[in-house]
Amino acid sequence: MTPTTEADLAEVIAQTQNPLRIRGGGTRDIGAPVQGAALSTAGLSGVSLYEPGALTVVAAAGTPLAEIEATLAAEGQRLAFEPMDHQGLLGTTGVSTIGGVVAGNISGPRRIQGGACRDSLLGVRFVDGAGRVLKNGGRVMKNVTGYDLVKLMAGSWGTLGVLTEVSLKVQAVPEAVGCVLINGLSDVDAVAAMSAALGSPYDVSGAAHAPSGVDGYPVTMIRIEGLEASVAYRATKLMDALGKFGGEVVAERDAKKVAAGWAWVRDVAVLQNGGGDVWRISVKPSDGPTLVAQLRAAYADISTLYDWGGGLIWVQVPEGTDVRKMSFDGHATLIRAANTTRSTVPVFQPEPAPLANLSRGIRAKFDPRGILNPGLMGA
Repeated sequence: MTPTTEADLAEVIAQTQNPLRIRGGGTRDIGAPVQGAALSTAGLSGVSLYEPGALTVVAAAGTPLAEIEATLAAEGQRLAFEPMDHQGLLGTTGVSTIGGVVAGNISGPRRIQGGACRDSLLGVRFVDGAGRVLKNGGRVMKNVTGYDLVKLMAGSWGTLGVLTEVSLKVQAVPEAVGCVLINGLSDVDAVAAMSAALGSPYDVSGAAHAPSGVDGYPVTMIRIEGLEASVAYRATKLMDALGKFGGEVVAERDAKKVAAGWAWVRDVAVLQNGGGDVWRISVKPSDGPTLVAQLRAAYADISTLYDWGGGLIWVQVPEGTDVRKMSFDGHATLIRAANTTRSTVPVFQPEPAPLANLSRGIRAKFDPRGILNPGLMGA
């Protein structure tokens, strides 16, 4: 089913008696497998409002992400949260949509500076599980009191409602970009270097570490953006400040090379071609190297990538591995695995009982019949 209007979508949901498997462009097959009739938002497409001067764009949920990025680029603007493309990691095909990005709260390396997808979200329109059309936030004709639905919908993965329209704030593309590279650091030293860079006054917009970079050797990446003279100044200062951590420190100022390097980080390219399961783990940065060391000791063949200054770790482990059995403070999401694993291992971090009860209550409020992506995020 691919409705082409919001009214048609509302009618489909109101009249159905069976579970629905909600999808946008089909590029993010994440979550426990859902049994149900496919309901696509691909028919709801198009940018309905773009005001470059107001840094605002409004688009239907099924609008391809590439279309929105091209529209913004023509005016020298971009999405602040740098959403990743999951196709390489998951081996999926299709077209990434802005609704799918918002539903998954998909946020890339620039999250440490520009915030997550939900922080750029101004307003939403969606159809809930009872077939009601609800609106909240920017460009509102009717509000639903009691909930911040704008924030609630980001990261709900289609379990509370089917997005039909999103409003987003955007930002200007900076004049220049640079990247300070430190080659050869251990995980511990890399996290220390990234923390120092993020704690500096030099306005870092990306901090990542690959224990095995494109040439097979460790590389730590610190990105800076802004006016040409400012980027040059900050790159020099960062090189001086980070030299104490050892390793070879160099600066890359070629914009195309810098963009390619951060696309490599954003899309977790280092984990795309190997086998096994892929987990996304959020921890306190200083705890990351210890956790990775535990995983390396337990499993001979793993690959990792640190992002967000070490606060986000991507790890590739043998099939069927539950990394939550390791002792660490944080949370983990199973991003890539066979359906059998995703059916038995909780994909999303299990919630404490009080929070789980609250989540169930919210789902019951917006999807009283339990027909929207049932079971995708767990009980």
